[in-house]
Amino acid sequence: MPPVSTNPPDVLKQPKKQSEFAVIREDEYLEPFEPAIKARTAKFNSWVETLNAHEGGLERFSKGYESYGLHALPNGDVKYREWAPNATSACLIGDFNGWDRAANPMTKNDFGVWECVVKSKGGQAAIPHNSKVKISMTTPSGERIERLPAWATRVVQDLTVSPIYDAVFWNPPKNERYTFKNSRPKQAPRAPKVYEAHVGISTPEPKIGSYKEFTRDVLPRIKDLGYNTIQLMAIMEHAYYASFGYQITSFFAISSRYGTPEELKELIDTAHGLGLTVLLDVVHSHASNNSADGLNHFDGSDHQYFHGGGKGRHELWDSRLFNYGHHEVLRFLLSNLRFYMEEYQFDGFRFDGVTSMLYVHHGIGTGFSGGYHEYFGDKVDEEAVVYLMLANTMLHELYPTCLTIAEDVSGMPALCRTVAEGGIGFDYRLAMAVPDMWIKLLKEAPSDESWDMGNIAFTLTNRRWKEKSIAYAESHDQALVGDKTLAFWLMDKEMYTNMSDLTERTPVIDRGLALHKMIRLITHALGGEGYLNFEGNEFGHPEWLDFPREGNGDSYQYARRQFNLIDDHLLRYKYLYAFDRAFNRLEDQYQWLSSPPAYVSLKNESDKVIVFERGNLLWIFNFHPTNSFTDYRVGTDWAGEYQVVLSSDDPEFGGHNRVDKSVKHFTTPMEWNGRKNWLQVYLPNRTVQVLAH
Repeated sequence: MPPVSTNPPDVLKQPKKQSEFAVIREDEYLEPFEPAIKARTAKFNSWVETLNAHEGGLERFSKGYESYGLHALPNGDVKYREWAPNATSACLIGDFNGWDRAANPMTKNDFGVWECVVKSKGGQAAIPHNSKVKISMTTPSGERIERLPAWATRVVQDLTVSPIYDAVFWNPPKNERYTFKNSRPKQAPRAPKVYEAHVGISTPEPKIGSYKEFTRDVLPRIKDLGYNTIQLMAIMEHAYYASFGYQITSFFAISSRYGTPEELKELIDTAHGLGLTVLLDVVHSHASNNSADGLNHFDGSDHQYFHGGGKGRHELWDSRLFNYGHHEVLRFLLSNLRFYMEEYQFDGFRFDGVTSMLYVHHGIGTGFSGGYHEYFGDKVDEEAVVYLMLANTMLHELYPTCLTIAEDVSGMPALCRTVAEGGIGFDYRLAMAVPDMWIKLLKEAPSDESWDMGNIAFTLTNRRWKEKSIAYAESHDQALVGDKTLAFWLMDKEMYTNMSDLTERTPVIDRGLALHKMIRLITHALGGEGYLNFEGNEFGHPEWLDFPREGNGDSYQYARRQFNLIDDHLLRYKYLYAFDRAFNRLEDQYQWLSSPPAYVSLKNESDKVIVFERGNLLWIFNFHPTNSFTDYRVGTDWAGEYQVVLSSDDPEFGGHNRVDKSVKHFTTPMEWNGRKNWLQVYLPNRTVQVLAH
């Protein structure tokens, strides 16, 4: 029988009460913070109850775009609604009424919502398609202000006249409206392989590219490379091209720089026809400081959509911060997500600046150590957290195939767990420490002999249990001017003189080609449950990214992607492109991204070798700059026969053809490096070989 306690009954240890939240049951370090998780979940539930009681639930509440803004009625009338509680009078003006403030006055309800109906004359559209409109208001001080409708779906900019945008009423005739031909993918990608792209730079020519050019020229390349997901950046309208799309002025308008709404619909529909999932890089973390053509001071107040005072301003981004606790702000932002899902048929979102949203300090001057106390308490913006919970819940309930990705550098626990489990509801987070590691290695430890194999493996595998990550070696952040891409760090100026097969392969180019392939593949294989690449980086794009601005003479020289380089078969860029395509297609076959995390059996510092098993494949990386190894013994738990299915040393990938892929390798049943068997392979320096069991 079990031993009997000699403690008095009143001090007997009570059985541990099981938490209602799975994230706490599975992570004891979260136990002290259960009150915070309960509090945010209670606030989330309170919002759901409020919306159910007063708005018909999340489904109806998030379709505000159907009633706010400008809408053509069947009889030709146009109805306009706008929330502007601080305004004392309002009217709709534009080309259609000669900008007459007396022609179409608006009436205000008890909730600060203004409304008017512009009557049709003779059955004709009351406001012609593509004609300019504004809302004119007076403030309590008597000041007259004019703004672009906050829910405008089309705004245009004529830089020859002014940098300030004009709103236009987008209501094309039925025969000019794009009709979707392809349905969305029937399920979310098993493992997202994300091609991060910017329409404007997606042409080799020094100009702003168009939606039509992207559809024609870039979509086939993405499909050919084996990516299954596109992340479109800088789509929401932004006043300043060089902001990379991160200073949003009109949230419901897609950027007119690249073309029309109908042309973007065609792009997305064509992508769906190719089996591609399309994500929008959505910016709900902040908004442009502009007042003339943005949301700032929309109704003359400092605190309509945003927090008033310093709380509503991001000191580094010079932008405004939303008040996520306000009913109408939630309507605006949740409806914004629904609008892009419904109107344009996007398949999900990459949420920008999530770290800034999660914390009242916005991550400014804060280094996250990983201590759980950093993720809870008064440093957390609970209202923003609850907004993200509402957004993820709404999207996943209404669109079962929807995909959401969080850009968070802090490592917030349970970010990618469901709300029911105690989480915030994202599907994936970006593994932002990985590109930082690679850049640091190339920048601060240029000598390969000093690379720490243990640190590389740890950084690539250091992620939260049951939370999915999207790994990447570099994204648009590393491509921007002021930084360098991996290819540039590796090969720099020699890329301009020695990337032709007609020139000598210098040690710099040889190292660059080899490490570029190895860095990207080990990140792909070991770093997460998804993978991301910024367009052009797959073939080692030779230049940084710098948008036209005053500091560079408004030049488009670096605001483009030189896809022509891979079409020139004399250039070595084709090798990197081919390798990228090969490992994406190999993943389709062996599905390592959706396999359990890898088992790393070897991190040999002197040999510079990393060995691991994942996806029924044995991965062997030899990072040593000079040493090749004959009959190198590696461990594996899987007994039997192996054959190389991918070698970075193949000539088609710019390698030296030192790996004979016809050779079969057989295991010996003896423990090695903690594995049950071993086999022997030839490891050329600076190569990776992948063996199938």
